[in-house]
Amino acid sequence: MMKSSFLATLAVVASALASLELPAGIPRSLSEFRVRHPYVPRSPCRKIIEIRASANDTDDVADDFLQALHKANHGGAVRLPKGKTFMIGKPLDLTFLGNIHILLDGEIKFTNDTPFWQANAFRHPFQNSIMFWKWGGKDIKIYGEGVLNGNGQRWWNEFAGLEILDPTNNYLRPILFYAENATGIEIKGIHFKDSPCWTTFFVTSKDISITDVACTAESNNAALPKNTDFFDSLNVERVSIERAWVNIGDDCFSPKSNATGLYVNTMYCNGTHGQSMGSIGQYAGEMSFIRDVHIENMWMLNGQHSARLKSWAGPNVGYGFIDNVTFKNFWNANNEYAAFLDSCYFNINASACSTYPSRVNVTNVTFENFTGYTSGKYGRTVVRLTCSPNAVCENIQFKNFNVSSPCGGQPIVICDGIHGSIGIPCVNSTSLEATAALKDTCTASMATLPNATPW
Repeated sequence: MMKSSFLATLAVVASALASLELPAGIPRSLSEFRVRHPYVPRSPCRKIIEIRASANDTDDVADDFLQALHKANHGGAVRLPKGKTFMIGKPLDLTFLGNIHILLDGEIKFTNDTPFWQANAFRHPFQNSIMFWKWGGKDIKIYGEGVLNGNGQRWWNEFAGLEILDPTNNYLRPILFYAENATGIEIKGIHFKDSPCWTTFFVTSKDISITDVACTAESNNAALPKNTDFFDSLNVERVSIERAWVNIGDDCFSPKSNATGLYVNTMYCNGTHGQSMGSIGQYAGEMSFIRDVHIENMWMLNGQHSARLKSWAGPNVGYGFIDNVTFKNFWNANNEYAAFLDSCYFNINASACSTYPSRVNVTNVTFENFTGYTSGKYGRTVVRLTCSPNAVCENIQFKNFNVSSPCGGQPIVICDGIHGSIGIPCVNSTSLEATAALKDTCTASMATLPNATPW
């Protein structure tokens, strides 16, 4: 997975493909993103509390920050000025907040004492998560042009070669921003940087708004960021994300179990696993769902997949559904599949998946206005939809779908177990057409865009 910046990545693509015309207006770097989608500074117009900055990377101001939040709670603001760094070296319970602003123009940075954090971080049972701090309460606004820095390089170095979902994995990495039982939380402008694991995780929360933010996780060596999803959730309602620059090593957007009323508009995702619904259906005996989701105006570059739906299979898993999801206006460049329905998640073999198939239904899903090209890893296959034999997958529709393969020839769509027509031709994975298309692999990206903008 490419982990360079958008600027470097697009320069490589452009030099290799003189015929590739990038759509007008797409930012080539984080600085261009900021110009096109500027954060507009705001004044809190309320009592302001400031704290001392850290003198060095071991100068912990966690107690000072906590005290300031108590003072500013219920009507005030905490300001962290530009040019200052505020080191946090102990876990903070911030679930008491109400009607408070945090103006972050400086940098909040967590210490990288990995043994300390593994032993002392907060914990959540979902996928054995740990976190530096936990936010919660009502009417919390965090905004500014500053940085929330997870100091992740040491974590990535030490985690290299492990899997987050491996039950034998004892090396746990903290989530950068975690909120639980929060209502009315707004985040604007800030840069989420180098999270050790998931970047954000919202649990049992509603009315979440994230706008004009950046999220990057970029390694300085061969130990790449892993599981650094931009957005994850559990039991959430009414989420809005608009205008985000995301350059990380996992899902760009990935609500997990029990999410409803999600709206995402304008994201630039490089090196990600895609706009992912799930995974869901992980835990035995539990019903989980994702419903009423609208995602539009996506730039998906150099990633695993573009639009993705994934559910667990195997022994001792749960059940549920994904319903009423629209993926609209997706520009693809060098992704493995432009659309992918995976009913055999996570990392189990075909025999186990056949014996213990997923019980997650997938209904009423639309893929509309897709353009660009895939990576050629799966040959001329540009879409793969696989429904579990124990589930129902119906009313899955493609409209104005124009994604090609760099391998040339007719792009192929594979669909197995899908009820009814999907709006475009598709073939079974065991067909001669699918077999030939999957074998016809290549690496050169050859797609071009016929117009200045893809939709």
